[in-house]
Amino acid sequence: MEVIAGVISSMASHQGPPTLNQHDKMIIESIFNPNLPFDAIDPEETKPTAQQGNVQNNGTDSAVDIELKSLESDAVKAAEAEEFDKALTLFDQVIERQPQRATAYNNRAQLYRLIGEINNAKSDLEAAIEKSGGVGSAACQAFTQRAMIRRLEGDDDGCRADFAKAAELGSKFAKQQLVNLNPYAALCNQMLSEMMCKIKRGEPEDSGDVAA
Repeated sequence: MEVIAGVISSMASHQGPPTLNQHDKMIIESIFNPNLPFDAIDPEETKPTAQQGNVQNNGTDSAVDIELKSLESDAVKAAEAEEFDKALTLFDQVIERQPQRATAYNNRAQLYRLIGEINNAKSDLEAAIEKSGGVGSAACQAFTQRAMIRRLEGDDDGCRADFAKAAELGSKFAKQQLVNLNPYAALCNQMLSEMMCKIKRGEPEDSGDVAA
């Protein structure tokens, strides 16, 4: 969380078009693929792609849907290439042509987060959740992204609630974050880690006995 927050903060305060190094580009990958743990990101294997909207079509895409998915894909590629204005324009076009397309709101929200426009991001995430009916991959991503924003804003209760909803929708990343947000689980993990380090070093475990 702190890593992503740092990138967003630095880019928001940057004068002129934001510039990204390779590390920041990996963070973009995590934004557009929020179901992946941050430390498991492989930029060669996890390329962001536009997802289908919330309209069910029995596996058959209309010509319009194919075109809109292509526009979303182009927008994501533009964001990766640091062409943020172009990406925003393309997402706007998709939403204008299909206002019920949940993934377009979700993807545009992710772009807004990237360029530091958090209020716009939150509005789009609300729309993504509404348009998706709170189910499916678009809703899962929207809950995850909103949880991350709420975490950065210090709203721990709201963060947990959104991660819980994302976890119910199948997000492994959200499930892991719920564990990390549990102070008791964090303490247990720390104790286990210290114990394993001692075992590796060949140190005796603390018996807890006090000498008389």
